[in-house]
Amino acid sequence: MQTTWKGTISFGLVSIPVHLYSATQEHDVPLHQVHAKDGGRVRMKRYCEQEEKEVPYAEIAKGYESPDGRTVTLSDQDLADLPLPSKKIIDVLAFVDASEIDPLMFSKAYYVGVADKAAAKPYALLRDALTASGQIAVTKIALRTRESPAVLRVHDGTLVLQTCIWPDEVRPAAGIAPEEEVVVRPQELKMARSLMDTLSEDFDLAQLHDDYQQALQQVIEARLQGVEVPHEEDAGEAPDNVIDLMEALRSSLKEAKGGRRRSAGTRSESEPEPDAEAAGPGAAEEEPEQPAPRKRAAAKKAAPAKKTATAKAGTATAKAATEKKSTARKTTTAKKSAAHRTAS
Repeated sequence: MQTTWKGTISFGLVSIPVHLYSATQEHDVPLHQVHAKDGGRVRMKRYCEQEEKEVPYAEIAKGYESPDGRTVTLSDQDLADLPLPSKKIIDVLAFVDASEIDPLMFSKAYYVGVADKAAAKPYALLRDALTASGQIAVTKIALRTRESPAVLRVHDGTLVLQTCIWPDEVRPAAGIAPEEEVVVRPQELKMARSLMDTLSEDFDLAQLHDDYQQALQQVIEARLQGVEVPHEEDAGEAPDNVIDLMEALRSSLKEAKGGRRRSAGTRSESEPEPDAEAAGPGAAEEEPEQPAPRKRAAAKKAAPAKKTATAKAGTATAKAATEKKSTARKTTTAKKSAAHRTAS
């Protein structure tokens, strides 16, 4: 890995000779300018207006034009000899919590490596102290032609220096967010949190990839092979307003949960069938009323009650008839006994 910067971390009276290495790289498809009419390469020439001719790169220097029109020329040696302490020293100014640095200020990241074996012990000391405290170190560094604030932090057991922009380079956000008072209902906030939790399940940042570069490469390959350039299907226009926020959240949550179940190859009992889901976000929730089956069910339930009542009535009638016959028999017997006693 190519060294970007050589210097020393100053940690109080402790000095750590280090090298910086670029920690990131961008995978861009290399494109250059051409003449759209014939594809001819268009190149930028270094043209001197004073001599009216092209000049080689070795003769290029930096210049500054003053408000009154005068130009000051600065050579590479002038810039290298600037009286700047942070030119070769990363001076640790303070240790703060990471939350005190606004992520808007972060810029480019560099891995910090030791310059020799003697630097291993103080390097490990600073790394372990940052890890144990959970803090980051605030520093300043001069890289190329710019001095920047920076932070030292730990990543995978390695010190990382992350350059920052100056606080006054962060533009104010006034007037960007809605200025009118907006009331968010507790139900909406709860639904939004549920959606956040669902979308975050099993999320792996390492699985993200650059769709733009992949699509650009497909177009380039199609041009090289002389075939039709692939086009993305029209996804339609996104709605320009939200009429029912709760309905939008509910539909989003339902779609997110359904997508995760399908990706896992399973479907719960509460998940709608594909036909119901294809009918629309609210199709599974709004089932048509079916009064006829409910009436028939009620009639079936009432029928046994009617039958029971009839049976009870029949039993009572039979019982009354039996009692009536018994009474009649007793009366007849009593009359016969009385007549017998009279005859005697």
